[in-house]
Amino acid sequence: KNELLGDILFQYNVPAKLVHQMASLPRHIFDVRKIAPNKKYTLICDQDSVMRATALVYEPNAIDYVIMKFGDTLTVDVCQREITIVEKGVSGIIRSSLSETIEEMGITHELTNKFVDIFAWVVDFQRLHVGDEFKILFEEMQVEGETVGIEKINGIYFKHVGSEYYAYPFDQGEGLDYFDEEGKSLRKALLKYPIEFTRISSRYSLNRFHPVQKRFKAHLGTDFAAPTGTPIRSVGDGLVEEAQYKSNNGNYVKIRHNGTYTTQYLHMSRIAQGVRAGTRVKQGQVIGYVGSTGLATGPHLCYRFWRNGVQVDALRVELPPSLPIKKEKLTEFNEVVNSLKAKLDQIESPKQLVVTSASVF
Repeated sequence: KNELLGDILFQYNVPAKLVHQMASLPRHIFDVRKIAPNKKYTLICDQDSVMRATALVYEPNAIDYVIMKFGDTLTVDVCQREITIVEKGVSGIIRSSLSETIEEMGITHELTNKFVDIFAWVVDFQRLHVGDEFKILFEEMQVEGETVGIEKINGIYFKHVGSEYYAYPFDQGEGLDYFDEEGKSLRKALLKYPIEFTRISSRYSLNRFHPVQKRFKAHLGTDFAAPTGTPIRSVGDGLVEEAQYKSNNGNYVKIRHNGTYTTQYLHMSRIAQGVRAGTRVKQGQVIGYVGSTGLATGPHLCYRFWRNGVQVDALRVELPPSLPIKKEKLTEFNEVVNSLKAKLDQIESPKQLVVTSASVF
């Protein structure tokens, strides 16, 4: 923190040529530019008259670590700790918010985000109701007994305003997707939310009072309030048409997904590395980070959506669904569903509580 890696190594008498070799490592082996503050590192030193580091162990996260040995030349080993996958089941009833209910169980917010992504086009998560119930069957990643993340969700039962929804994972040979019990895909051609779900601070409107310009005008986008630096993801595969700065938009990216749909992401603190006009991006790829550049009063993402060249409300647009289960895969799918539903049914139902309001976060 508040130190340069090179300065730290020089303090421990690592030769300059080895530090320079480290900076010149191919990015697929180790990219020194991705060293971040508040990440754990360990220096291993010789116990002689001159304190000299013989190795550096850098841990960017709980799973990965890099060992750099300082000998006559620099040697680098990129390693991973052994991950144990544990299947778990939880149930809950929404008291005040979905995330609070899940996190009160000691489970990371990552599970909430995966839950919301799966049902994003089925349920309006801005209008959750007190008493909505859920059961989730999921795989938790553990390292040495400590939780380090969520691998995937294996099944969801969700009761929302009296209606029951199910979600089951299945791979038809084109990647994992989620389907209801009848084999209909829960996913649409584009993601519904360009950031992990957070509060919508301003909706699409033809007559909104602008907080900066102090007058009523059309707001042809959806504003997501989020902390500066929150990753912004492309809602679908596409071609970057614009990635630049303009006075009103601030740092922004515009992506054409096909002949019908185009999306735009405004007020970024910065555009992600490698994202520029003419490059292709994948669905879910990080294209920038939330900020308040341009005409903005605070950190948020303004998300805009075009259909056939006309701006529309991104949260209300009707998108074609992904393909349902293929006929030749239906028997296999039903077997998977029966097995996972039996596991969901074994999860104890949540206890009812009397509360007054509900939200996602």
